[in-house]
Amino acid sequence: MHSMLSYPLDAPRIMRKRRTIRQELLERNTQMTDKRIAILGGSTTHDIREILELFILDQNIRPLFYESEYGQYWQDAMFGTDTLRAFKPDIIFIHTSNRNIMGYPDAASTAEDVEKLLQAQFQHFVTMWDKLQQEYHCPIIQNNFEYPYYRLRGNRDAVDVQGRVCFITRLNMLFAEYARDHENFFINDINYQSADYGLEKWSDPIAWYLYKYTLSLNAIPTLAFNVANIIKSIYGKNKKALALDLDNTLWGGIVGDDGVENLVLGQETSMGQAYTEFQEYLKSLQQQGVVLCILSKNEHENAIAGLNHPQMVLRPEDFVDIEANWDSKSRNLTRAAQKLSLLPESFVFVDDNPAEQEQIRQSLPETAVITARKVEEFVRHIDKGGYFEITYVSGDDLRRSEMYRENLKRVQLQESYADYGDYLRSLNMRAEIRPFADIYMARIAQLTNKTNQFNLTTKRFSQEEIEKMAGDDHYITLYGKLEDCFGDNGVVSVVIGKINGDEIDIILWLMSCRVLKREMEYAMMDEFVSRCKKTGLKKINGYYYPTLKNSMVKEFYGTIGFTKILEDETGNAKWFLNVENEYDKKNSNILVVG
Repeated sequence: MHSMLSYPLDAPRIMRKRRTIRQELLERNTQMTDKRIAILGGSTTHDIREILELFILDQNIRPLFYESEYGQYWQDAMFGTDTLRAFKPDIIFIHTSNRNIMGYPDAASTAEDVEKLLQAQFQHFVTMWDKLQQEYHCPIIQNNFEYPYYRLRGNRDAVDVQGRVCFITRLNMLFAEYARDHENFFINDINYQSADYGLEKWSDPIAWYLYKYTLSLNAIPTLAFNVANIIKSIYGKNKKALALDLDNTLWGGIVGDDGVENLVLGQETSMGQAYTEFQEYLKSLQQQGVVLCILSKNEHENAIAGLNHPQMVLRPEDFVDIEANWDSKSRNLTRAAQKLSLLPESFVFVDDNPAEQEQIRQSLPETAVITARKVEEFVRHIDKGGYFEITYVSGDDLRRSEMYRENLKRVQLQESYADYGDYLRSLNMRAEIRPFADIYMARIAQLTNKTNQFNLTTKRFSQEEIEKMAGDDHYITLYGKLEDCFGDNGVVSVVIGKINGDEIDIILWLMSCRVLKREMEYAMMDEFVSRCKKTGLKKINGYYYPTLKNSMVKEFYGTIGFTKILEDETGNAKWFLNVENEYDKKNSNILVVG
């Protein structure tokens, strides 16, 4: 991550250094995913586009932009342009504000008048959203509305139906209801962002009069950062785990020196309340799928004793991995990542010690480091950093900590077997391998956008695109769920093949790192070949496109019987399998349910 593009943001410096930052990002990130983003603006958007590009580049996504003319968001959405249609956006961002509300109640408006006005304004947007979804089938990001910078009725503006604050609040609630009922539609909450930034600073009338910007120039990085967080989440770029120190991070004091009985925790003191509130925040993150780990320079028994303190909100069982020893924090984070089959870039590191922060920053530059040093600052820095932005929440997300904990048990069991085949058989694995089903669409889209290591083509698809392919006879789609004696791993593998005459091209094949070397890849291939034969296909073409993270599958097709027919100087390779020949099934340890 670029040091200037993480919270807390230095907005004037970002605005001033934007071209330098852009060049640094392009030079640093040599392998990026291209995404086409259409910005439909109700006001001037030029600087918004330039700053948004920085935050998206920082996520290894190269954005290509379509930008509507000033104030033409409605016209471009409803009537389109040849340029926009040819652009075929992957994401549409609609940048509107309270300046685009067509009419407000007046002092003489009745409740019935206000309701009609409210519904008319809402339907203006609904008509546009529905039209965009029908034509472009891509995620839409829509601003809600910031409050007006004046209140005609004072505090009653929020109470009376004639008040603008009340009107905007009700309109924002209608937007929220629409977002809850429509997948691939997301609200960029400028109502909260402007309040957090300071409404008086956000709503700069001069910026509107001079440049037709609905927000001050220095507020643009805040807006762009939040939009980029949504885009990052859509494409699976979120962090997955928090690596936490103990002493003076989860509690006050040093457990090895002060003793468990003297740790600062609980409601009796102001600082004890701060540590308790931080733990409550972490517990809430864990409940929505964030994995918690401990990295502590401590004797292991002291760490466990501290975690068992009667006033701890978090208990030892809340942490998937506890690394309590005297190794460096970077070594322990790397060890934790290996145990969980994650990359260090999946972690956010929290430690009150600036020396430890710098050690991680230097050793593991892709790990996000929280720069706060006081417990009362931790929640704000983690929360506003946008590391765990939610766009989709699947059942697998809610069970993530449990899944990783179960995986550690599998690792421990494996170590007790001398023969790997005996270990696999002891797991009593059972797989469900079927064509894409509606119930798993969000999880499948999530996997396509965040799986990097066992991913042969690293193509990224939105949920809309996944659903479209699932309903098209020109595609064969398969998802794979895997259960064993320790529990349900959830949907862990995805294959998509595109039919071309009597051949099929595997355009996507990926698998979660949680189930590597468990023969799930063999089970998926066996089922894919079976379905190709039933469809009358004669040849399967497989492709490998190298990235910095997927070298482990470079020769994968060769291990399952494919023949390499082409490889260029960059490592891009094409393989094929003749389906008409006899195919020997590869899976021998997983019971498959079709």
